[in-house]
Amino acid sequence: MHLGKVMVVFGTRPEAIKMAPVIKELKKVEDIQTIVAVTAQHRDMLDQVLSLFKIVPDYDLNLMQKQQDLYTITTGVLNGLRDILVKEKPDLVLVHGDTSTTFVAALASFYERIPVGHVEAGLRTRNKYSPFPEEMNRSLTGRLAELHFAPTDTARENLLAEAVAAFKIWVTGNTVIDALLDTVRTDYVFPSDFPRLDFDRRLILVTTHRRENWGDRMRDIYEALLELTDEFEDIEVVFPVHKNPIVKDLALKMLGGRERFHLIEPLDYEPFANLMRKVHLILTDSGGLQEEAPSLGKPVLVLRDTTERPEAVKAGTVKLVGTNRQAIVREARLLLQDQSEYEKMAMAINPYGDGKAAQRIVNVIMDFLYVRIGSNNKI
Repeated sequence: MHLGKVMVVFGTRPEAIKMAPVIKELKKVEDIQTIVAVTAQHRDMLDQVLSLFKIVPDYDLNLMQKQQDLYTITTGVLNGLRDILVKEKPDLVLVHGDTSTTFVAALASFYERIPVGHVEAGLRTRNKYSPFPEEMNRSLTGRLAELHFAPTDTARENLLAEAVAAFKIWVTGNTVIDALLDTVRTDYVFPSDFPRLDFDRRLILVTTHRRENWGDRMRDIYEALLELTDEFEDIEVVFPVHKNPIVKDLALKMLGGRERFHLIEPLDYEPFANLMRKVHLILTDSGGLQEEAPSLGKPVLVLRDTTERPEAVKAGTVKLVGTNRQAIVREARLLLQDQSEYEKMAMAINPYGDGKAAQRIVNVIMDFLYVRIGSNNKI
């Protein structure tokens, strides 16, 4: 029986990583035709993930432009997907997480009366400007979606509080754990051009890119890193610097050329995931690292005032420290000096799943398509 056609839409590297296991599972089902459409709002960071996971898009909007803003991305995705949706007429469109591609793809699908499945649904901070614009992208997608694949019970509760029907929500775990466990290897050999890091030292992995941290907040973060390296002679900082000039220029100005600082180009996912396994501690304003690092036993200090992943805070795998220089130094110092505090975080159980999220999602999709074809009703 031909169950139907599923279109998977995403535009950035994090989305590609988290959707790769779902695409892999979908393609195992002969009765489902799987179509992949990428908007490529982040071209260079997306392509290496597509190559790693052997994903060949059926459609590539190639939207990335210099100095693009939210207006450009939004209108580009909306206009770009219109003809594709009209031509393909998928039975379900799958979107992921929190980007502008996610919301606009859901909106375009709604205009064509096509059901939407939202992977990693239900993450909330309840502050529409933090993280920006991700929080509102998630919330708006939640109003448009028909199937909600929540990574945790907390995410499910968030959706229920917004009057999403319980029978439309499934707790699946997070697909990023599927991708991570499929990528990290104990026998991994870093490429020959990989930076010369001293793995005998305690490495601190740093990432920063959030819009709400641009400016003084990011300056405070970098000042904290300088203070920590002055205090602890056995640590080194490895910092894959985001390509956005607002981030890159400040990082180079404050940290470039400093002893025991390795400012490097953004890493492909495979070496980055395997680097996570080797470091001692992670400082980040990323969302995804809050989910991934605990699976590798790495404590995470979150350089944000809010997080849409409170499960990790509750489980003790991450700490929300904000961007205040003194607070960052205090919390990092505690983990660097107190082995019991370090182990408490490193050994906490990751609340984001067991690596089988994609399989659960595809099982739900199969049931949905079977009922949809059987009833022959449009939603």
